[in-house]
Amino acid sequence: MTANSNRGPAERPARVVTHRLEGAVRRTTLPSGLRIITEAIPTTRSASLGIWVGIGSRDESPALHGASHFLEHLLFKGTHKRTALDISAEIEAVGGETNAFTTKEYTCYYARVLDADLPLAVDVLCDAVADSIIDPADVETERGVILEEIAMHEDEPGDEVHDVFAEAIYGDHPLGRLISGTPGSITPMTRTQINGFYRRRYTPPQIVVAAAGNLDHAAVVRLVRKALAGTPLDSTPAAPAEPRPGDKRVRVQKPRNVVMHRDTEQAHIVLGGAGLGRHDERRFALDVLNNVLGGGMSSRLFQEIREKRGLAYSVYSYASQYADAGLVGVYAGCAPAKAAEVLDLIRGELDRMAAKGVTTEELRRGKGMVKGAYVLGLEDTGSRMSRLAKAELLHGSLMGVDELLARVDAVTVDEVNAVAADLLSGERSLAVVGPFDESELPA
Repeated sequence: MTANSNRGPAERPARVVTHRLEGAVRRTTLPSGLRIITEAIPTTRSASLGIWVGIGSRDESPALHGASHFLEHLLFKGTHKRTALDISAEIEAVGGETNAFTTKEYTCYYARVLDADLPLAVDVLCDAVADSIIDPADVETERGVILEEIAMHEDEPGDEVHDVFAEAIYGDHPLGRLISGTPGSITPMTRTQINGFYRRRYTPPQIVVAAAGNLDHAAVVRLVRKALAGTPLDSTPAAPAEPRPGDKRVRVQKPRNVVMHRDTEQAHIVLGGAGLGRHDERRFALDVLNNVLGGGMSSRLFQEIREKRGLAYSVYSYASQYADAGLVGVYAGCAPAKAAEVLDLIRGELDRMAAKGVTTEELRRGKGMVKGAYVLGLEDTGSRMSRLAKAELLHGSLMGVDELLARVDAVTVDEVNAVAADLLSGERSLAVVGPFDESELPA
């Protein structure tokens, strides 16, 4: 069946159901609850495929902290049909690439290939995600790899400081924990625990298969069904999982300072607090605000701290959004002796923006930055594929490009200023990674 609609209430399909979304986008729901969404782009000679699972690190118990990321590694280690070498070699033999990543709310396994090799990519990725062996020997090998990855992350203070900031805001809530886990959680984790997490969590209703490029939707559906036949993902009828709800807010910690001592040449700083969830209608105003504050070379923070004073090479603001929570932070990397001055400037800019808001010229420029980044970010098949999957998995519907641009255009100065007053005022949490002890924290 074909219809012009986005996703309605969750249904338990007794048969294959296909809907036409915007333009060349089609979505098919299989009886198992697994969804396949594609965008045909005939002008390209490539195709990007992703298998997205709506499970991430926030879905782990303390005993399984890091299991999602551990599993991401293990699913490429071999199935009943392929060895680890087979999985990588088959894709690389046709000039393709494959990889995966884990976030706090979902995990993605993806490949990019020539259009003619999409059937191979579907077969390999579906095999890896649906039918991994999780061999005990591979668990031990990857345990060592992950522990090295955690250690490497600690040697990258510009990345580590964002994890310290998240922990300062969310404390021991799963959103405040490292996606990778810690040595204390990874070391004792058993094959039985990981495999149990795999089979309990990787179910068809939680999975979206997305593809974009020179493809035919019906052909992709047939390929996916064939690849999953007889695997644990070829299961009994079920309704697709609803997007993660955002009706309850995650409790945040009282504003506090957290220092991670590292013998670094730079001080790495993040200052900020709680933000907005991705279902909040104010997110468009926040996007504009973020660009004005620290989203580019014309932003207030970049101009004041780098261009005028030369105090930092890297300074920017960002807004992270989850289903029921968010973060707003300002990052700067600077010489330790300049950290106090940089912090004073950041605090001053946040206070001014909270009190006085943005100008009409800044509003215009901020809107242009948001729209340009969005549209220019859809210039390749990988970005198109990701857009489809995130819309289906995280929102339950696909907002068209024109509608999104219209939503940004509709943002007013008053809306941006209201968000600034709400999110940028008051006390803030501070995360610092650098050559400081708690008593030496830059004031």
